[in-house]
Amino acid sequence: MREAPHGPPPSPSPRDGSLVARLARLRSALLSDCLDQCGVRDHAMSSRLRPLYPGARLAGRAHTVHAHPVDGPPARREDWYRGELSAIDSLGPGDVLVVSTCPEGPFFGELLGTAARRRGAVGAVIDAATRDSAQLGEMGFPTFVASVNPLDSLGRIDVDETGVDVECGGVTVAPGDLVIADADGVVVVPAALGERVVALAEEKASAEDTVRLAIASGMGAWEAFSTYGVI
Repeated sequence: MREAPHGPPPSPSPRDGSLVARLARLRSALLSDCLDQCGVRDHAMSSRLRPLYPGARLAGRAHTVHAHPVDGPPARREDWYRGELSAIDSLGPGDVLVVSTCPEGPFFGELLGTAARRRGAVGAVIDAATRDSAQLGEMGFPTFVASVNPLDSLGRIDVDETGVDVECGGVTVAPGDLVIADADGVVVVPAALGERVVALAEEKASAEDTVRLAIASGMGAWEAFSTYGVI
């Protein structure tokens, strides 16, 4: 397990914050379409990851966590929850907690959501289970999960690394990748393509506005696509 950094986490640079702010104004479907244009066709997560409550949406940078199942708690009480809590304490402003695939493994809940928000995290994408779903919904912490159950994580799931590439929802996620999630699902934009894909998505959003007005005014769907190249 990599140790949490000492002192307050670094703040995003103005440029990075600007890019994430632009991302937040878009929709996951737009980003997925533009990744297709760039030849990246495998960065929408499995549909088993769903928002924990209606209206949940997030946009930020991936803070990756590798989790794995275990068959009992650590022998020493001082090691209980150590990896999980260290992962939460290593979050920083604008981070999205991204937890690797661990089927049915319980990982998250209200108190960890409270701690994550206090660190500046903007949400969580967890290819495992969570609990305290009503409380997370009431506090409005955007959480996308594979399942819900009431189990405690102690002795069932543990964390061995943070800040490494992980598999989540069938997608390889690297630290710092852009993550956007909404009612349609979760999309990951590789960091190296961030500026290009966000710019393409902004252009597509504007084009869709034009097509929407044209169709509402009576233009047929095929004519609209033939005219504007967007549908």
